[in-house]
Amino acid sequence: MALLTPYWGLDGLLILSSLMVAAYLFMTRKFNYWSKRGVKEVPPTPFVGNFMDCLLSRKSASEFVKDLYNYSEGLPFLGFYIFDKPFLLIRDPELVKQVLVKDFNYFADRHATTDRKCDRLGSATMFLMKNPGWKSLRTKLTPIFTTGKLKKMFELMLVIADDLAKHLDSLHLEGEGKVIEFKDICGNFTTDMIGSTAFGLRVGSLENPKAPFRVYGRKIFECDLYRSMEFLTIFFCPGVVKFFKSKFFGKAATNFLRSIFWDVIDQRISSGETRNDLIDSLIDIREKHKNDETLTDYTFDGDDLVAQAAVFFIAGFETSATTISFTLYELALNPDIQETLRAEIHDALANTDGKITYDMIMKLPYLDMVISETLRKYPPLGFLDRVAVDDYKMPNSDLVLEKGTPIFISMIGSHYDPQYFPNPEKYDPLRFSDEAKRSRPNCIYFPFGEGPHICIGVRLGLMQSKLGVVQILKDYEISPCKKTKIPIALDPKGLATTSLGGLYLNIRKISTAAG
Repeated sequence: MALLTPYWGLDGLLILSSLMVAAYLFMTRKFNYWSKRGVKEVPPTPFVGNFMDCLLSRKSASEFVKDLYNYSEGLPFLGFYIFDKPFLLIRDPELVKQVLVKDFNYFADRHATTDRKCDRLGSATMFLMKNPGWKSLRTKLTPIFTTGKLKKMFELMLVIADDLAKHLDSLHLEGEGKVIEFKDICGNFTTDMIGSTAFGLRVGSLENPKAPFRVYGRKIFECDLYRSMEFLTIFFCPGVVKFFKSKFFGKAATNFLRSIFWDVIDQRISSGETRNDLIDSLIDIREKHKNDETLTDYTFDGDDLVAQAAVFFIAGFETSATTISFTLYELALNPDIQETLRAEIHDALANTDGKITYDMIMKLPYLDMVISETLRKYPPLGFLDRVAVDDYKMPNSDLVLEKGTPIFISMIGSHYDPQYFPNPEKYDPLRFSDEAKRSRPNCIYFPFGEGPHICIGVRLGLMQSKLGVVQILKDYEISPCKKTKIPIALDPKGLATTSLGGLYLNIRKISTAAG
């Protein structure tokens, strides 16, 4: 005798059908959440919501959020679903300003989260830390990036810039030049720079692309299925990270960074050497606050201290490498812009007897416009995420956001909106002339974020990127080759903006180099 009918097979079919119906009803129970509140929503698919393309790696997270932005044209915001959870896309620039700046206290936390127990290194970074710990930590780390300290870091960077010049010389790029994969060489260069300015180490990635720092740096941003799923859970489904044990830096890189950091800090303390770098600053902060009972959610010791060095490492090399390589790509496709920028660089070098200086790098107006336009088209991370930490009444609307509602903002969507940037696919540095910038509203261009949560190392990143571009362009001409992809394809598995299959360009030494 079977349970429900005379037949076991029929019983099994009935039970399975009942479970499937129950699962369907459970996973779709919230699918009228936004429509009930009068908010337009993207029609969700049972079990996955609107997240299918990301799960199948057909689109990157940045492209997914950009598509939501385009879908919501003419609307201030749009509802969507990740699995069964309601999310809100904010589109209107004034609302973006409210969320990121004016009403920051309601949205001070990122939605992205890692599990404190299985990934303390990730959860303790300033990038992912929640309040009140985040605000306290940011206040204590901000002095690391004063103008005086950046100038001292710049002197360390110039040594690495010379290494880049020697490396390019060794490739014998006279005559017709050679085809080079620039994504990796820029990563080698910026890894060496951040290794020097943050850790006080001569990493040697330009000489040896298999140097440990470079190997583990690549692993952090590896565009394979496993890393893609780790990042997707951290940014979109943080409720499951403890089950998947997702790590912000990845398991191998977490262990490496923990080991190398303590080796460096112990050596620095025992030797008494000072380099005015990140390690010196963290040692000073550690001593100053080691008995500080006001600290909440973190201490300046153990993984909490390692986390700050680790996040500066990945942010320092990846964002600058991305910016330099995409700038060179666009300059190769736009030789007139390349020539204009090279002329500005040569004129500036003529006034400094051929020497690159901090003031020179930071005061080249056309270079600044070029870098800004690159960051418009290729922001390192194409979206921003926040979460409502309390109920919030949306301005000029009857909508009340419930506490815990995730908020997403599309950087790329705004940067490619023809309303603000006509013919957005065109690379045009003149979009960032003083007059053009004044004509645009606030909070439609924000490659490093906006408001109190803006990237703390933005000036360091821009300094590195500008130095890399100047060091290459002053002596070399960049042009497309047969392997150059036009238009460039972005990797759908990448969290950061990264080219699919590399970034190949021809580089040729020019005979009229300045200096």
